[in-house]
Amino acid sequence: MTLHWVPATERTDLLADPVALALASAEGVEVAEIDPDLADTAAFCERYGVRLDESANCVVVAAKRGGETRYAACMVLATMRVDVNGVVRRHLDARKASFAPMAEAVELTGMEYGGITPLGLPDEWPILVDTHVAEHPRVVIGSGVRRSKLAVSGAALAGLKRAEVLALAN
Repeated sequence: MTLHWVPATERTDLLADPVALALASAEGVEVAEIDPDLADTAAFCERYGVRLDESANCVVVAAKRGGETRYAACMVLATMRVDVNGVVRRHLDARKASFAPMAEAVELTGMEYGGITPLGLPDEWPILVDTHVAEHPRVVIGSGVRRSKLAVSGAALAGLKRAEVLALAN
């Protein structure tokens, strides 16, 4: 099956509301409609012929310290794993860090699980972008919903407000 990429601002019906709002002034972001049953990275890549190293995942992390929980988004290539208990925990100055529970991530982001993306996240959340993602000319990421994907440059992700580029993967 072939992906038909169009400017994301022309197909806001394929985006979660917070993502559409965040893209109102963005340039160079494209969207393609997909089968929502194939939104998970491995199934998507296999069906649509996208390599895993061209796809990036957005992982929501809950960092805890002194009874306070703070959230962050981590962007890594699909071929890599986020070092949540090492790099991310230390960077967020947390005593404990873990993947946010699915229901919590969905509620806090206003996005569908399997489609969470760094575009349109709550303003106070840091966006931690792995160096491999930041250097990538074009990665496929979630759109906030399971029925589409976005294509964006790593430089655009690294340039997001609150974005920090780090070596996140182990």
